[in-house]
Formats: sequence, structure tokens, C-alpha cells
Amino acid sequence: MKSIPYHTVLAICIFALIFSCKTKEKQLVKEVKKQPNVLFIAVDDLRPELNCFGANHISSPNIDKLAISGVSFLNHYVNAPSCGPSRYTLLTGLYGFASNNALFQRADKIKKGKEKIHLSMPEWFRANGYTTVSVGKISHHPGGRGGDNWDDDEILEMPGAWDKHISPIGNWEHPRGIMHGLANGEIRLKPSDMDVFQAKEGADNIYPDGITADEALKQLRLLSTDTEKPFFLAIGIIKPHLPFGAPKSYLDRYKDVVFPPIAHPDKPKGKTTWHSSGEFNKYNTWGKNPNTDSVFADETRKHYAACVSYADAQVGKIMTELKRTGADKNTVVILWGDHGWHLGEHAIWGKHSLFDESLKSPLIIHYPEMNNQNFKTKAIVETLDIFPTLCDLAGLEIPEFVQGKSLRPILENQDSIGHDAFAYYKNARTIRTKTHRLTLHDDDDVELYDLTSEEKETKNISSKHPDLVDVLKKRIKGKKLKLY
Repeated sequence: MKSIPYHTVLAICIFALIFSCKTKEKQLVKEVKKQPNVLFIAVDDLRPELNCFGANHISSPNIDKLAISGVSFLNHYVNAPSCGPSRYTLLTGLYGFASNNALFQRADKIKKGKEKIHLSMPEWFRANGYTTVSVGKISHHPGGRGGDNWDDDEILEMPGAWDKHISPIGNWEHPRGIMHGLANGEIRLKPSDMDVFQAKEGADNIYPDGITADEALKQLRLLSTDTEKPFFLAIGIIKPHLPFGAPKSYLDRYKDVVFPPIAHPDKPKGKTTWHSSGEFNKYNTWGKNPNTDSVFADETRKHYAACVSYADAQVGKIMTELKRTGADKNTVVILWGDHGWHLGEHAIWGKHSLFDESLKSPLIIHYPEMNNQNFKTKAIVETLDIFPTLCDLAGLEIPEFVQGKSLRPILENQDSIGHDAFAYYKNARTIRTKTHRLTLHDDDDVELYDLTSEEKETKNISSKHPDLVDVLKKRIKGKKLKLY
């Protein structure tokens, strides 16, 4: 038998070694892609009045760019029209109740140890090998702590959830000061002494979200250098929450912009979830009423829009840094508004109603190698669906206890349909279907609106459709939604 020359054997061995290394490298890449990073951006009080959602009078270029690379949910509804309970649902995957202290109450139950409390979304990711970091307002309080100034390390909203939960305070003294801060360290002491809107000359950092964005960039740089563990980074932008404060350069964008008329601006008749805009009116409004003063109404809308553009700029910084680090190639990105906001619709200036304006907010999802980029879906979905969706996209098991549904079928198939959306606040519960909204008060009074009609949520048609009322009431009661 003829022997094989030594140099031939050596060449074969080298080739085999190179092939083996490349195979292992490909396997390693595949392994990494099974565990993508998560970048979650929450924007406070953000209604879906963005350029990418059809509002041509709004300047939101960075969120628009994200929308082009992902799927925009035009009919995303939160489960409560207030910061605390909406974020409770987001972070737990469970229907809660209409209290801004919902997460603190959950934390108290954990401390007492008398009942089983399911893991929150960041806890679930942390338990599955992720480094979890929160910057700014993700739970109800920026920084996720309690106490008089929201800086007590012994009182956590979400114990065990975050490896780091950071709220930079700059000149605003403490996280409570950040929450309602205006320019150059002004904090809210007496609301009536604080202007409802403001626009000072200066850079982004003269308002709180500028320093939050800087900290977010720092954390993103640190997390992207870890090649061993994926990260779950949540960043909370406060504006356009009241009071409306942003650098003047953002207000200047709207100097000559004509805003569309306010849709159905009259106070609704009969029993509804209308309210007198108490949060708005506790600030200094210079004795003006936007429901009767069209000039003041227009000013208010433009200052809100300036805050949206300011928030959009912070999103742009974050997305630019994500790309610069290279982590964008393996990161799921979600942008979420924690609820909507009335700008005069139904004669309300604020949230806290169960009309569409309070409950509808933006939701945009992007993930690497997705097929349906720049797609806008009209499927009805809920905030409750985000927890299982992120698990699905990250390749993690979806917990059995979550009450939402993964949105992956909608992300992958443009023909997929959504599902009814439920919400609750104070003394009422509501269901939003593709065509109707029914709101059920705790005394059994009912509002039924046909969303396909010109009247939309201005004409209660419950007396004319008793059968539909019965069907939708049963669906609401079947959910056993808590009010308190």
C-alpha cells in the first residue's frame, strides 16, 4: 500500500482544523443570535401623534426612522390610562388594578412572603441569563425607589428585577425632582406656582431627559462590551409628561406650523369617564382655559409637540449609539408609549379617561433580520402582549402565567389579526373591539360607541344595541378586571 506524503497529510490536517474552527464559529454566531439583546424605550404620556403614525404636523424624525425599520402598531392600547397601572401591566404581563402604587403593593406582597408572586419581565430575563439595567422612569418612579424623595434604597418598586436601576438627578436634587422638573434644576414644590409649559434657551441637558439620555448612552456602551451575556436595557424618557418643558429650539420647529382642528372637542353628554383635567389645571395656566381660549389651546398643543420632538431627539441619540457599538445587529428594539393623552378631545386636557385618546399609544417593534420592515398594522393589541412577545423574540420560554399573547405572528404575517383590548380605571372597565368600544361602569351603566361611524366616541348607542351590549359586557366580566 502506497503511503501518503507527509506534506499532504499536514495540508489535510490544517484544512480540517480550519473547517472545524469555521464550523464552531458559525455555531457560536447562531448561538448568540438565539439570545438577542433587548433595548426597551418607554416614553411617558406619548399619544400616537407622530409623523410615522400619520401626523404630518409633528417633527419626529428619529422615531420615524425606527418605524421604517420595524412594525408600527397603529391600534395598540394600554390597559390603564395612568402611569403606575399601565407600567404594572407592562412589567408583570398581568392585568392589575388602577393604582399608581400597584408595583409597590406587589413588592410589599413579595416582602411578606405569604403568597406566590410571579416573576416580572426583567426578573424573567435576568433568570434566563440577561444583565438587566434600567435608566430613568420604567416603573412608576424614576429609579424605581420609594420614600419622600423617591431615593430610598430600602423601598424598591421591583425587588430583584434589575442589576442596576439608575436615575440621574443632575441639578434636580432627587428622582422626585426629575419627574416634574423644568429647566436648570427647577423642581415642583407647589404645582400652582409652576408653569404648565415652558421653553428655555439651551442644550438638551437643561431639562431632565437630556441627562437621562447621557446615562443611557453610558450604560449602552458598557453593556455592549460584554460578549458573554445578552442585555436587557430599559430606558424611560419622561417628556411629554406635564409640565411641558423642552429647549426652545424644539418649540421653534412649530412656529409656523398649522395644527389640524381638535377632533370632537365638546364635553360629552350623559355618564362617561370625562373629567375636568385636574392634573393639567393644578399648574399655573395664567387663568386661561384651553377649552374656551383657542389661542391658549394652540400654544398648549405646540408645547406638547415640542416635548415630543425633544423626546424624539433622545431616542435618536440612543439609536445612534446602539449602531455605533455594533450591538444593533443582535438587538430587539421596542418603543412604547405608556398611555395616550387628550389635547382637547372631549374637552379633556390629560389622560385618565377610558376614551381612545387616553388608551391608544405608539408601539414600534424592530428585531434583526425581520421581513416586514416599514409595515403598519391595524391589528388591535394590548400592552399586556409585550412581555410574551419579547420572550418569543429572544428565544425564551413564555411563562404560563402571563395573560397576553405574543405578537410575533403579526410581526411575521401582515394578514394576522389582533384581539380585543381591555382597560380599567377607577370605577369603570372597557373593551375595544375592531368596530366598537363598550365601557361598563361599576353601577352597571354602559357606554357603547361605534368606532366606524363619524360620531365615534361622541354618541352612546347602547340603548339601540342591547344584544351587542350583553355580549361585550360578558367579555369584560369574564376577564375579572380589578378596579381597586
